[in-house]
Amino acid sequence: MPARGRRTAAGDRKALGALGEQAAAEWYEAHGYSVTDRNWRVREGELDLVLLAADGSIVFCEVKTRSSDRFGSPLEAVTPVKQRRLRTLAALWLAAHEGIGGAVRFDVAGVVLSSSGEPEVEVVQAGF
Repeated sequence: MPARGRRTAAGDRKALGALGEQAAAEWYEAHGYSVTDRNWRVREGELDLVLLAADGSIVFCEVKTRSSDRFGSPLEAVTPVKQRRLRTLAALWLAAHEGIGGAVRFDVAGVVLSSSGEPEVEVVQAGF
C-alpha cells in the first residue's frame, strides 16, 4: 500500500506541475510571447518552457509550482546547481534548433495556488 500512496503523491505533484506550467505559458502569451517548446527533454534533463519574445530573443523559463507558500516561495527552489543545469540544457536546445537565435534570457516563474485554487503567477525576468 505505501508504494501506491507514493504513486498518488507523485501523480499529484505531476498534475500540480502541469497546472503551473500551463498558467505560466498563459501569462507569457498574454504578454506577447510565443511558446516555442514545452517540456523539452534530453538525457541531461528537461526545459519547462522555451519562449520567443517579440524582439526575437529566446527565453528559457523554469517553472516552480507550489500548492501554497507555506514552505517559502517557489522561486527559492531554483538553486545554483539547477541554474547550471538549465544553462547546459539551453545550450543543447539551441544546438538542436539551429537557425533559431538571438539574445538568450533565463526566467523563473513561480506559481502558487490561491486559497480558491487559482494559480497566481510571478515571473522574474532574467532571474539568473
